[in-house]
Amino acid sequence: MNWRRAGNGPPRFFGAGRFGPMRWGIALTVIATALAVAARADTSAWRDAVLYFVIVDRFADGDSTNDGGVDRTSKGAFHGGDLRGLRERLGEIDDLGATALWITPVVRNIPGFVSGAGFPDWGYHGYWADDFTRLDPRFGTEADLKALADECHARGMKILLDVVYNHVGYGSQYLRNPRTKPWLRTEESATCGSDDLTQCLSGLPDLKTERKDVAEYLYRAHLGLAKRAGLDGFRLDTVKHVSHDFWKEHRKRARAEIGPDFFLLGEVWGGDASSLDPWFEGDEMDAGFDFSFQGSVLGFVQGRGRAAAFDRYLKSREGVRPGHFLAHFLTSHDVPGALFLLDDDRALFRLAAVLQFTSSGIPTVMYGDEVARLGGDWPANRSDMPWGDRRILPGADLPRDDSLRADYRALIGVRRTHPALSRGRHVSLHAEGDLLIFERADSASGDTVIVAVNRGAAEAAADVVTPASWPAARELWPARAESAAIPVRAGILSVRVGPKSARVLAKGAKE
Repeated sequence: MNWRRAGNGPPRFFGAGRFGPMRWGIALTVIATALAVAARADTSAWRDAVLYFVIVDRFADGDSTNDGGVDRTSKGAFHGGDLRGLRERLGEIDDLGATALWITPVVRNIPGFVSGAGFPDWGYHGYWADDFTRLDPRFGTEADLKALADECHARGMKILLDVVYNHVGYGSQYLRNPRTKPWLRTEESATCGSDDLTQCLSGLPDLKTERKDVAEYLYRAHLGLAKRAGLDGFRLDTVKHVSHDFWKEHRKRARAEIGPDFFLLGEVWGGDASSLDPWFEGDEMDAGFDFSFQGSVLGFVQGRGRAAAFDRYLKSREGVRPGHFLAHFLTSHDVPGALFLLDDDRALFRLAAVLQFTSSGIPTVMYGDEVARLGGDWPANRSDMPWGDRRILPGADLPRDDSLRADYRALIGVRRTHPALSRGRHVSLHAEGDLLIFERADSASGDTVIVAVNRGAAEAAADVVTPASWPAARELWPARAESAAIPVRAGILSVRVGPKSARVLAKGAKE
């Protein structure tokens, strides 16, 4: 979401014999449950996903003919990135190892800007809709969106589109149209409420999604586009500002009109395993963003708090309802970036990345994190994708760290190769001082990985118990061509970790 700076009684059964009222009720409950389970697709593969997030306007410009009004010198203006440019540079994301792409909304946004932030602030991010039934020509055409989806699928990737059901843009045409004006609560008409469902978030006109005509209009617009373009799911904006009843019907319509495996990833501001559960319990979405991860990880690598407490936090993240997932990020478009918060300390940032890719959930990479896009506080956290010496606008000539990208690529490769990292349980092995060592073990595959992170300024070491089947250990990250098998004696592995460093180990063969 973009924040403007200044979301009859029970049936009765009649029968006799062995199928009396109670048994009929039980039988029908079992049938209803079975049908509900059958309607749900197996989304377990998403737990292995690596999600890459792109603000379309800030990534790559592939069509200069739709650059009207572009001003790359203005932090709040459109910078020219579009769907064609993203498709042309999809290899950059594929090569990194990402398995799914999430892009910002592409519906037509308000034509002008707002000035509440102290500078002209346009709808380049896509969250200020002016027409939900059309694509914004500055991003491209519906054919461009379908071509992007087709290219993702050809590469074995999935694509999620960000959609907004809660509000429209400032001054949107929906406010001027006599037919649609009653659909909205506004500050100007003093119709905004004070609760989550009726407030005008950041002063944005709030859609009355409790009205059937409004809900039907939105379902048709968003789900229709998803079906025509061949999308794999939605990222749902401002989830808690729309009712549970709306989301339940949305889920039902998505499955009926697009398919049972259409994936829904929701943004509940401040969400974690506990606070997201009401939406999981009601089967309203498959996954939600874990806002606790960034602060917890950055606090740990910077030396705040005990290692044992952070270890317990990592274990607690497994408490998500079965069949549902947490998506965890280091950087997002609504909070300052991790590297910025770490004062550009790339050693600590690498530790944070190791923890992201060895933790349960769906790791979500915001564009440019992998090449040290510093970002900053809003709106600097939405700066252009750095392309270095490649002549790719809007981020041509912006410096990038390709050595960091190589580390990201290696870490993602390790995660995708070892199911323990995406499906395994968390087992604490050592959490004292600055050294944290834990195990991720997946009983189904028999895969086990040991992760050791030293946040301190001095080398740290500990002896830990290994799985009984390990005759030795081998280094997964950092990869070293000269690495030899690390002996395991009597089931004990001696782990030494350099300052501000991490090691990821797996079962090795005897020397």
